[in-house]
Amino acid sequence: QVQLVESGGGSVQAGGSLRLSCAASGFTFSSGGMGWFRQTPGKEREGVAAIDGVSGKVYLDASAKGRFTIFQENAKNTVYLQMNSLKPEDTAMYYCAAAPAAAFRYGPYLNRYTYDSGYWGQGTQVTVSS
Repeated sequence: QVQLVESGGGSVQAGGSLRLSCAASGFTFSSGGMGWFRQTPGKEREGVAAIDGVSGKVYLDASAKGRFTIFQENAKNTVYLQMNSLKPEDTAMYYCAAAPAAAFRYGPYLNRYTYDSGYWGQGTQVTVSS
């Protein structure tokens, strides 16, 4: 049974930093791809950052470029989202998702539907105050 467990969310002031973690069991990140998504009430879940577990190639949404970094630690089967210079508009529930390599043959890494054949965590809340 595959399980993705996010951690590291919390409340910070604008300009602060947080590091989110996504630990996987039953799925090896290095065999597929993994993404971080966020969602606020009434809005679609949007892709923030993703990484190809095989090549290590990183994909970042425009809102994340220059502020967020995604990286994986294969020994721990964990993927991280380092978020710096946080803004109030980054406030959201953050989810990690993972999918086998085949899912990305035609599916964009930052598209939530690409992960329909994969797995999702339960989310971790990030709140940024001004």
